[in-house]
Amino acid sequence: MSKYLVSLALYFLVITFGLAQEEETNTQASDSITTSLKKEGIKVVDTLKVKKRAINPLAPSKAAFYSAVFPGLGQIYNKRYWKVPIVYAIIGGGIYGYIYNDDLYDRFRTAFKRRQAGFTDDEFYDLGTPNAPGADPDFSEAALESAQERYQEDRDLWLLVTIGMYALNIVDANVDSHLKQFNVDDDLSMDFKPYLDMDAITAKPVYGMALTIKF
Repeated sequence: MSKYLVSLALYFLVITFGLAQEEETNTQASDSITTSLKKEGIKVVDTLKVKKRAINPLAPSKAAFYSAVFPGLGQIYNKRYWKVPIVYAIIGGGIYGYIYNDDLYDRFRTAFKRRQAGFTDDEFYDLGTPNAPGADPDFSEAALESAQERYQEDRDLWLLVTIGMYALNIVDANVDSHLKQFNVDDDLSMDFKPYLDMDAITAKPVYGMALTIKF
């Protein structure tokens, strides 16, 4: 019995020693290949050691918050610096359009109110060369009222456009931050193949197609 145990122990020692030698040989061969490739200027990357980039679930919310506080700040947080001038140009254009139409609306409204009060000293009564005594004003009350309403509508439209561009700036920062963290690793794969199984109740075969996604 003791001889049997000794023989068994020796057998395991020989097997273990052989596996260790084989592993050492493989490691040395791998190291020698890596060294040779490095000498030739080829970079070797062990794909098993490549770690996946960590996902920050709060990044999209932070980007949206920054863009809400100050337009373009979320794009800077996402390192999309080329978008910042576009954001400023669009929102700045909307603000300019609002201010321009609001100024004309106020001018025509003031002239219309003074005209209704019986005054003739508004800026639209006599444009350019002086009118002859008793001549009609360059802008009648109806024209002043029409211009006032038109610029009021344009002002309100530009206000809506500016608000929409401001909201779009926030949405862009949020979506862009989501897309930056989208998994595009090389080990992503999708397999679509036939599927066959047995129904546990009816004992009949079940056919279909199986979709396998690896990520």
